[in-house]
Amino acid sequence: MAGLKQSPTEPEFVQNPYPFYASARAAGHVHLWDDYAMPAVFTHEAVSALLKDKRFGREIPTEMRQASPAHLTDFYGVEDHSMLELEAPRHTRLRSLVLRAFTSRRIKGLAPEIERLSHHLIDEMPLGGCDLLPAYCAMVPVIVIARLLGVPEGMATQLLLWSNAMVGMYQAGRTHDDEVAANTAAREFSLFMRDYIADRRATPADDLISELIAAEENGQRLTVDEMITTCILLLNAGHEATVHTLGNGVKALIENNVPVSALQGDAVQNTVEEILRYDPPLHVFTRYAYEDISLFGHDFRRGDQVALMLASANRDPAAWTDPDRFDPTRPIKTNSSFGGGIHFCIGAPLARLEMQIALRVLFERRPRLALAGTPEYADVYHFHGLEALNVTY
Repeated sequence: MAGLKQSPTEPEFVQNPYPFYASARAAGHVHLWDDYAMPAVFTHEAVSALLKDKRFGREIPTEMRQASPAHLTDFYGVEDHSMLELEAPRHTRLRSLVLRAFTSRRIKGLAPEIERLSHHLIDEMPLGGCDLLPAYCAMVPVIVIARLLGVPEGMATQLLLWSNAMVGMYQAGRTHDDEVAANTAAREFSLFMRDYIADRRATPADDLISELIAAEENGQRLTVDEMITTCILLLNAGHEATVHTLGNGVKALIENNVPVSALQGDAVQNTVEEILRYDPPLHVFTRYAYEDISLFGHDFRRGDQVALMLASANRDPAAWTDPDRFDPTRPIKTNSSFGGGIHFCIGAPLARLEMQIALRVLFERRPRLALAGTPEYADVYHFHGLEALNVTY
């Protein structure tokens, strides 16, 4: 099979990867992506199938495991306990414990708080215009997840710094300095969470950390290291993707002259799903093959790492009519932005709620919101988000 060549850091690709995805889809379900030295799956049908196929998973096969480099010991010490990187039975136990605390009732109960926070952040914006990413898009999700966990929201700036450093490990073209920064952030983040968990053990509160501690003390085998990693995962994932989605969504709404009515009432659900489909925050999610298997015209071998092209699947014309058009009235159909199968994003309901409220409040409060210049995407692939979102209002 001939390979595809496309640098993920090439400027034209960073700004618009969708033509590359389209040409790959048109040529077949699966291709070798030479720049990553792995097979990549591009169609909606194939991505959806592999997300749910238990013959593929996140955990590296035992015979392929290697010792972590010395300068990344702390980072991989956190990753070793992450349910995002595990399969059954450890994944099942961790996810069930988190879901016990991360209930739909608790999430829905956050709606008034998200509304008040959105208004407060808008009240704090400078007159005339600002960069919405740090002023609004980043602050809504990080403060909400901090409050949910029970971490002081005054730590929001530090949490963002730690998180940004850690997720740099997943970006194409990372350097040794990036790795050192990620390791330092993981160590400092872990120490902070260890102390905070100890405080919550002594003085429980109505928050997710206290719920996880209670679950451990009720006979569940949740270690302190697993709690630390789970809290870090929820903080990192709980804001990183939502920041990009809010920014990409505001850009799409303004560029397509979408009326504020599309963000009100029942219509907002369709609009948010279209934002998620049209320009998602995460474009690639990888799996390992756990056995030799032939699927979609490709022979996978045990140990092969496979790139599931989530954003490509979302633009597949076999699944959506005129998929390159942003249409907030499009009927809702399951997209790939939150993954699928046992690793379907546990924070999806919270992310949707944050987007529905934060976008509605923003456009109601700033009806003349306009772009100041042309926003550019940051060189952060596998993620896909803007460098800045300068606006006037």
